[in-house]
Amino acid sequence: MAKPVLTILTGNRDVTGLENLRELADVRLAADAGELAAALPGTEIVYLWNYFADGLQQGWESADALKWVHLPAAGVDRLLFPELAASDVTVTNARGIFDAAMAEYALAGILYFAKNFPQARANQVQNLWKHYGVSNLAGTRALVAGTGSIGRTTARLLRAVGIETDGLGRTARDGDADFGAIHASGDFAAVAGNYDWIVLVAPLTDDTRGMLNAKVLAAMRTSAVLVNMGRGDLVVQPDLEAALAAGDIAGAVLDVTTPEPLPESSPLWGMQNVLITPHLSGDSRSHLPAMAAQFEANLRAYLDGAPLENVVDKQLGFVAVPAGG
Repeated sequence: MAKPVLTILTGNRDVTGLENLRELADVRLAADAGELAAALPGTEIVYLWNYFADGLQQGWESADALKWVHLPAAGVDRLLFPELAASDVTVTNARGIFDAAMAEYALAGILYFAKNFPQARANQVQNLWKHYGVSNLAGTRALVAGTGSIGRTTARLLRAVGIETDGLGRTARDGDADFGAIHASGDFAAVAGNYDWIVLVAPLTDDTRGMLNAKVLAAMRTSAVLVNMGRGDLVVQPDLEAALAAGDIAGAVLDVTTPEPLPESSPLWGMQNVLITPHLSGDSRSHLPAMAAQFEANLRAYLDGAPLENVVDKQLGFVAVPAGG
């Protein structure tokens, strides 16, 4: 039986686990959008190893045999162009790979403000030994917007250090194993004032775009801190900039922005109550091998005719799992 043609969009990244994939499929490598378009005729599987690269939409008309696209990332918003969403092509993602790293990032961002590390750094620059105020995490409250695997792992970690943690999801419900309560996303502004920490990990969809806006920011506590490690477009960024500048909220930890990279002219760079990182909350020394192993396992399942893991609901824009999953 002939091996399926697997085209890998590499970009400028070496492909981890490539030799194992060559044993399973007829592998074509594409460094950029042009090479991907040229490789698509006859391609059965596309592996977007460089998930920040574009090209599949541009070459879509050449995808005459495509059955499966894998994106080794959690969010698939950049991938789901209309033609792909309307097709019979299966899309899978890397659900589960980034959970622990992102949960740790959220906790680190919260600690950054709770323990007043910005003041520590400012004092150190001045060679100044001077006490300053800090806070305990136990007894504070967090709202995690996004109740998928990343949100649940984050909730479990925050609860482990004594933070009372609720969720924000598509529908409200009680009795969840990981969240004290889950509020409906439509009630964001109504409940935001009850929390010290707002953590955004929701997938970017038509329903979540701009979910944190001036109305929600106005409802937040002036002592509250935002941690956004989902997508920049979950936030109306000018509204956030205005709230931070006015002291309407205490601070923000931003791993994602609009656009990316964040322009040098953005006022966010100069704000002392903002910590910016370059979209790395899901990174770790082990995440590349883990992504490669996950795809290889799915490829073996595909070749065996078994169900694929992490199939994305292309209309919802994420992997749909039962409540509590």
